[in-house]
Amino acid sequence: MDGSHCNFFLVLILCHCPPAMSSSRPNSLADPFSTAPNTPLNTSPSLEPPRASYLSSTPDTAISPRDSYAETPDNVSPLVPENEKHDALGYSQESREEPTFTKRSILKRPLFWLIAFAAVTVVVLAVVLPVYFVVIKHHNYSTVATSAGGSGAGNPAPPGTTTTGGNGSSITTADGTTFTYLNPFGGIWVDNPNDPFNNGAYPNSWTPPLNSSWTWGVDKIYGVNLGGLFVLEPFITPALYQKYPGAVDEWTLSTLMAADTASGGLQQLETHYSTFVTEQDIAEMAGAGLNWIRLPIPFWAIEKWDFEPFLEKVCWPYILRVLQWARKYGIRVNLDLHTIPGSQNGYNHSGKSGSVNFLNGVMGLANAQRALDYIRIITEFISQPEWVDVVPVFSIVNEALVSTIGTDQIISFYLLVHDMIRNITGYGEGHGPYIAIHDGFLGTAAWADFLQGSDRIILDTHPYFAFDGGDSWSPIATGTGLSAGGIWPQQACSAWGPGINTSQTAFGITIAGEFSDGYNDCGLYLTGVGNTASYGTSCSFFLDSSQWNETVIAGLNEFTLASMDALQNWFFWTWKVGNSSTTNSVQSPLWSYQLGLQHGWIPTDPRTAVGTCAALGVTGPQFNGVYQAYQTGGPGAGTIVASSISSYGQYPPTSINGLTPGAIQTLLPTYTSTSAVPTLPPPTLTPTPSPSVNVGNGWFDSGDAGLAPTQVQGCTYPSAWDAVSSPMPTALCPATGGATPVTTSISSTASVAPVITSVSSTAGVAPVTASLSSTTR
Repeated sequence: MDGSHCNFFLVLILCHCPPAMSSSRPNSLADPFSTAPNTPLNTSPSLEPPRASYLSSTPDTAISPRDSYAETPDNVSPLVPENEKHDALGYSQESREEPTFTKRSILKRPLFWLIAFAAVTVVVLAVVLPVYFVVIKHHNYSTVATSAGGSGAGNPAPPGTTTTGGNGSSITTADGTTFTYLNPFGGIWVDNPNDPFNNGAYPNSWTPPLNSSWTWGVDKIYGVNLGGLFVLEPFITPALYQKYPGAVDEWTLSTLMAADTASGGLQQLETHYSTFVTEQDIAEMAGAGLNWIRLPIPFWAIEKWDFEPFLEKVCWPYILRVLQWARKYGIRVNLDLHTIPGSQNGYNHSGKSGSVNFLNGVMGLANAQRALDYIRIITEFISQPEWVDVVPVFSIVNEALVSTIGTDQIISFYLLVHDMIRNITGYGEGHGPYIAIHDGFLGTAAWADFLQGSDRIILDTHPYFAFDGGDSWSPIATGTGLSAGGIWPQQACSAWGPGINTSQTAFGITIAGEFSDGYNDCGLYLTGVGNTASYGTSCSFFLDSSQWNETVIAGLNEFTLASMDALQNWFFWTWKVGNSSTTNSVQSPLWSYQLGLQHGWIPTDPRTAVGTCAALGVTGPQFNGVYQAYQTGGPGAGTIVASSISSYGQYPPTSINGLTPGAIQTLLPTYTSTSAVPTLPPPTLTPTPSPSVNVGNGWFDSGDAGLAPTQVQGCTYPSAWDAVSSPMPTALCPATGGATPVTTSISSTASVAPVITSVSSTAGVAPVTASLSSTTR
């Protein structure tokens, strides 16, 4: 299939005249991207990006214990193998083979390492390890990073030259804050005002630079989410919710905050965007051995409609700021559209808790129209050459509740989105981002053989014991060493490992976009504001990590390692949890990667997790690291099998769930694609780079010329966020000139003008509710 089958999307998108979208940020904060001159280690007009290297080791060569690493002059930990060290110019000439660490009980004894530290180092330095080379595709840059090592002493670099640094270098941020970059794993940062889109940085020696190919099946994702930064959840940002009693989700929080003009109204959220996660946080992630960020964003970063209370567009410059920080430290980003108009799951993190109104109920199709356009707008932005290497993955719908929406319905939507995105980006490796879809809480096995022949789709699963309804009170403080963690480490291995391995073959690339140390549901507001189940008497211990002794920390650490090993490619949820205003402490500590790093239940080197499940005696099927060619953008990518087109190629779906018996689906309300497209603006860079620097215009494909959906003039609509129980319309609106809506096959090559329907009932604005139905994050 050549992709022409999806030209029918022009029924929604006919001509693109993207207007300039001005940022609503106040002038006082008009420069989110300026970086004060860093104290350079060296400057150089050019340097080829280094090759990332991998240790090839036997099961008896585990050489990275879980203890803290000392800083060393050569920019790496003394426990990092020689063949993972970069030379003085940042080069590593060894292979990119994934290290095979085997976790042994002796490694869990700190005393052993204190005695054997010198001996192990000498042995590692003396061993000649087998290596092989993998060709890495990379771009050429006129100015790239210089030395990755050094102390950071010296005069500021001349304007417009590249500065870079590694472990021990000094970094000055845009607000004048200075910190020392601590990275024992050989990573370097890169910064150049005249080359603001330089992709030469890398977070550690085993991760390829941004401008080099990521090899799925070889390279491993060690990532964290930035939850609560742009999509506010009660348990991650409890102080904001505690300030406004009655707030249970961002809808109600925004409503109450907007009314509080004395405190600054909704603009209080901008203070949160600007302070909750800083550049130093991103640098710390690289220093912790992490190499990816999953960044949840809301659709109101693009726009909101009048009946929605959210803060519109203000977070977008801060999203770009995070992307620029990720670029600086060589960290790749999985951009996650976390909220969908109408709510895709009814949980508080969708924007509004309550009912599912995406592809479900009376407003299901209309909300899907909006969602489709927001996915399109984001795709256009991140597919630009300035961003495509920084954002290699786009998660298009977070946690759609498929049990409510329906499997056939969501797959038909995903097929439509796949073809829309690939019509924008082109087909095959290097053309736009991978598309990540969530398993919809059905489990990975339900998605075997999904859309075979599709171009670069990733399956994302979010395994949590906290919300599975099982017995979550089995003790985790059972000792140290391999006996630590009670049942939980083995359970993580056996519950998650086989499914992940099987899915790599049955589906293709499979990742864990979220997991945590929350083996129980203890945490302030974790299961929703007002839900007392998460902080009764039995939970008080887990709300206060200062009470945890050595055996608790050892158990959590073992559980973390087992989870990481079982999941293989993962993103912890989440990097940071804010303090409660009542205790001035983190009251959901099991969910904070940063806190776990500081106190010992998160490993300082995620590679030490490899081999944990085998050491615990849990074995199962193993994926060999080889995907089918189409799954990674090779031959056949985009040629979807005929059976999938036959089953799912009609959109809208033949049936929509959540309607009253006897409802005539052709009368469902929809929008008309006649509105200007709110394209996303590029960053404002300070200092201003040379005129030759192209910052893009927010729109990759000039041939994508469709307009955006809007309400049909003269028609009224039920509440877009609370329409499941609304009465069905009995006639088309407008009454004259209307016709039965066109149902178009995805395999059609003809452009069909859409016939828009709506309802004539009184329009409603979604009411503020205090639904507490969320049972998962």
